[in-house]
Amino acid sequence: MRRRKGDGCPVAGALQMIGDKWTLLVVRDLVEGPRRTTELIAALHPISSRTLVGRLRDMQRDELIERHNYGGSPPHVEYSLTPRGRLLLPLLDALRQLGETLGCNQCADRRDALGDYCDACPNKRPAQTHLPPAPPVSRREREDSIVLL
Repeated sequence: MRRRKGDGCPVAGALQMIGDKWTLLVVRDLVEGPRRTTELIAALHPISSRTLVGRLRDMQRDELIERHNYGGSPPHVEYSLTPRGRLLLPLLDALRQLGETLGCNQCADRRDALGDYCDACPNKRPAQTHLPPAPPVSRREREDSIVLL
């Protein structure tokens, strides 16, 4: 995000740092703890990976989040809130309360569409234990119905 020269107003400066809706939604999803890029993309659907990576870079530059690179193949990178980023939590809570008061969105709608509440929702329950993923199907098993002559 391009930064414009500030006019000295703290409100304008804060709005410039927040940038757009994605910043606060990233903060919302990092409240519970570090997340990988793929987890953020899934939680922030329909954000594009390009948009998300740009926002993450801006937020890292503004010291709102930290990027932790654990290396490996495939790369393992996680993002977490900094103490400076946690300063946005009262704003996030105020927006949640305003949204509930105005009836802007219904928690049940999100649960029906995505299968869970957002991390900022008071209806959110502790994480459920997930079943282990099904073993991958080998190429041979997938192609057994194809007959080559």
